[in-house]
Amino acid sequence: MTKVIKVLGTGCAKCKSMTSVVQEVVSENKVDATIEKIEDIMEIMKFNVMTTPALVINNVVTIKGRVPSKEEVLALLHT
Repeated sequence: MTKVIKVLGTGCAKCKSMTSVVQEVVSENKVDATIEKIEDIMEIMKFNVMTTPALVINNVVTIKGRVPSKEEVLALLHT
C-alpha cells in the first residue's frame, strides 16, 4: 500500500533538510510512497501544527519541530 507522506514547512532550512532526508529514505529503501511538500500556512494549520518542519504519514503527524534522522524516518515508515 502506498504511503502518503507530507512534509509541512514554509521553506526554511530545516524544512528543506527534512524534505531531503525523507526523499533519500524513500529512494534508498524503495518505499512505496508519495511525498508532498506543503508550504501553505493555512494547510499546515489544518494539521494543528505550530512548529515546523513537521512530518505527516498517512494523515498522522509523526514529528514536529525538528529534522529526524534517516533511521527514524525509516522506522516510522515501517510501522
